[in-house]
Amino acid sequence: MANDTVYLNGQFLNKQKARISPLDRGFLFGDGIYEVIPCQAGKLIGFELHIQRLRAGLDSISISLDWSYQQWQDIIESLMKRNQAKDVSVYIQVSRGTDRIRQHGFSQDISPTIFVMCQAMASSAYLAAVDSPELQVMTQLDQRWRNCHIKATSLLANVLHFQHAQRLHVDETLLYNAQQQLTEGSTSNVFVVKKGRVFTPPLDNQILPGVTRAMLIDMLTKHTQIEVVQKPILLSDARTADEIWLTSSSKQVSAVVTLDGVAVGNGAKGKWCDIAQQLFDRLKFSY
Repeated sequence: MANDTVYLNGQFLNKQKARISPLDRGFLFGDGIYEVIPCQAGKLIGFELHIQRLRAGLDSISISLDWSYQQWQDIIESLMKRNQAKDVSVYIQVSRGTDRIRQHGFSQDISPTIFVMCQAMASSAYLAAVDSPELQVMTQLDQRWRNCHIKATSLLANVLHFQHAQRLHVDETLLYNAQQQLTEGSTSNVFVVKKGRVFTPPLDNQILPGVTRAMLIDMLTKHTQIEVVQKPILLSDARTADEIWLTSSSKQVSAVVTLDGVAVGNGAKGKWCDIAQQLFDRLKFSY
């Protein structure tokens, strides 16, 4: 499936014909917010949670776009129909729009640029959580800006962290701050399991409020006896963990089997991850 049709500022058109101005602030400054909504078998996963986070991000950087959930859903469903899309990610990007000149301060009378497209999911884990890959992960000092809770399009630091992992032929970079506390992965949230208890860093400005993360915490709390504790996690504690999981819209729930070249637990997906994966796969369409 080519996913050739995109939505741009009120029009559905071939992606090769989609154009924005070079004075668009998203292009010049990364001045915008984005969202990625997974879709499996034609069904959106966590739609309202994703749009809620998109709205919060727009509000946080003072981009005014008063669209209802229904408006977003109508555009997404129309786009998916035009692309005959079933198993895709739906990418939404809203920039502040095109200004008259390049300047750091922005005008108040410009209209946001709204772009939506479908693309095949990069990870096979999306199609079936129980078949998700076992990941090799490295660690690195977090070099990102101090507003990581905003899902902004200015992702250069994330890109460089992820590319560093790629150069070393591992799957992801797990980040830690100056206090040696885990924050998150360059493209994912993190969970650490010790003696049957599940820990994840609490949300703050260092961590994106992941939709998959929120769904999984809710599922584990409501449908299992597994204790989920949100507290700071030291890098040293991660190195002695029984299991480590990464979560994201594309990874769903994936097991980390090595950390900086050392086996996590027994070096294979653990029983608690298996429970979490199966639970997520069973309940994900209810959010």
